[in-house]
Amino acid sequence: MSATEDNKQRVQTIFEGLARGDARLFLDSLDEAAVWRMIGTTAWSGVYAGKAAIRHELLTPLMAQFADRYVNTADAIIAEGDTVVVECRGKVTTKTGKRYDNTYCWVLRMREGRIAALTEYMDTQLVATALEPPQRGAN
Repeated sequence: MSATEDNKQRVQTIFEGLARGDARLFLDSLDEAAVWRMIGTTAWSGVYAGKAAIRHELLTPLMAQFADRYVNTADAIIAEGDTVVVECRGKVTTKTGKRYDNTYCWVLRMREGRIAALTEYMDTQLVATALEPPQRGAN
């Protein structure tokens, strides 16, 4: 299998878990030095550098807002070399009762089977209206 095929298969397997609400393989696949760029000007937008920052500054406070299990389903996965692009949809209800069903485009850069970088494009208006701002520096 080529590197492109390996990367696409790895991401497909990650999304099989995310579609069930199981993020373990996704988290395990993040490189320790991974960088997550969230595009836009929302309170959540910015750069999260390193696996620890991604977990503690982004994912933990984000998941704390959800009343049920977050699922993310891939509609399309396109790969070329170390780049994998995923068109996907997330679904969840927040603890305030708002639906947070966002549509995303994730551009992943893979390195040796791990996610080295993720750039996330999404409906930023939904982020602004459905989510509470993160508490920066609280962790």
